[in-house]
Amino acid sequence: MDNFFPILHRPLVEGARRTVTPRAGNHPGTRTVEGVYRFLLTPRWWGINVFLLLSIPFCVFMGSWQLGRFEDRVDNHRDAEARIATDKREAARPLDDLLPVTKATSGKQATVSGRYDTQLLVPDRKLDDKDGYYVLTLLRTDTGRVLPVVRGWLPGTPDPAKTPAAPTGEVTVTGALQASETPGSNGVSARGGLPEGQTAAISSASLVNLVEYDVYDAWLTLNRGDSGMKAVPATAPSGTGLDLKAFQNLGYTAEWFAFVGFVIFMWFRLFRRELEFVRDAELGLVPDEDGDRDNGNEDGKREPERPSPSAV
Repeated sequence: MDNFFPILHRPLVEGARRTVTPRAGNHPGTRTVEGVYRFLLTPRWWGINVFLLLSIPFCVFMGSWQLGRFEDRVDNHRDAEARIATDKREAARPLDDLLPVTKATSGKQATVSGRYDTQLLVPDRKLDDKDGYYVLTLLRTDTGRVLPVVRGWLPGTPDPAKTPAAPTGEVTVTGALQASETPGSNGVSARGGLPEGQTAAISSASLVNLVEYDVYDAWLTLNRGDSGMKAVPATAPSGTGLDLKAFQNLGYTAEWFAFVGFVIFMWFRLFRRELEFVRDAELGLVPDEDGDRDNGNEDGKREPERPSPSAV
């Protein structure tokens, strides 16, 4: 009988090949679909199938939601860039009318008068893919507070000797209104220990420790660079650009859809293993006692039968 089903012989114990023989009187005649797939009606497989049917639409929903979030950020980024170009053509409004800075007022043209005071340099700033620094001058207004004004950009490392001096006397400046920067985000440096006369971020929280005046929680970038410097273009407000969070949404989208494929793959894998076990059981294939002795079980004890792959 060892050669009765040679194609079904396979190793059951690692490192040893064992032969199996069909039980007498248990060879199946005609199989029925109900008999072969009856294991699908067991409680364990009911749980597996319910999990499959619930997890697939849930993962598709979450993946679609994350993709929608990414698309919204892309649309907001385009709208913000278009609004910057539009705002530049609008008439300038008094600074106080545009405060506090919001997504709606960021990039708007503002005008304010005062006298230039303290001048600072902002290192690690790129323009047209070139390294350089901003020239930041504080404008002292009639309110007693100072407004940070970026007069322009210069290439190279910060050098006060090469930096043009600010105009003297009463001046009126016009430029794009910007919100205070946050160190460590949107390309803003967060390093400390800078030389005197430099600041890493243009924000009231950073500047209040460097000057004796109250500082506006906003800043202005001139439309035209002062004293031959390049003008610094306005940027979209925080939360409207293609930042790290936007690409995180795209990554989460891929993860959710990949999980759908993984769930389906694992279901078919379990189904196939269970089906093989049921077919072996129908054929009455059990470990042969003589084969057990030949494989080192000298005490004549038969190893227990294999459990179902899904423990059914």
